[in-house]
Amino acid sequence: MIYGDGNVGLMGILADTVIDSGSKVIGIMPTFLQERELAHDKLDSLEIVENMSLRKQRMLKLYDVCLAIPGGPGTLEEIAEAYSWIRVGQSSSPCIFLNINSYYDLLEQFFDKMVEEGFLSLVDRKALKFVSGIDELDQLIKSYKNI
Repeated sequence: MIYGDGNVGLMGILADTVIDSGSKVIGIMPTFLQERELAHDKLDSLEIVENMSLRKQRMLKLYDVCLAIPGGPGTLEEIAEAYSWIRVGQSSSPCIFLNINSYYDLLEQFFDKMVEEGFLSLVDRKALKFVSGIDELDQLIKSYKNI
C-alpha cells in the first residue's frame, strides 16, 4: 500500500491493518506534516518530500490502483489528480471510489452530469469506477491485466 502516511483516521487504521497482515506499506509525507509528528511509525518505508504537490506526484508514480475510501477534501484532491493523469495519457492505472454506505453517490451523479452537459466524454467517465463493497472492489482490481 502506498499512501500519504498518516497515523490517524481511516487511512491510519487501513495502514495498521495492512501492516498487521504482513503486507508492505510505503508512506510519503511532506516535511511540514512530519514536523507535526503525524508519521506512522511502523511503515516499511517512509519518504519525506518537500511539499504536498511532490507527495501526490510521488504517490502517482508508485501506485497500481488509486483507491478512494470515504474521506474529505484531501482524498478528493488526490484521486482527482490521479484521474487527470489518466485523461491526459500519463497513467493507465484505475481510479476507484469505494462507495461504502453510498458515501460517494452524489459525486458519481456529478460525474454523470458532467457527461450530460458535455464537460466530460463518456470514454473518460468510464475510466472512473465506483464500487459498493470489498468483493466488488477485489473483482474489479483483478480484472486489470497490468496489476
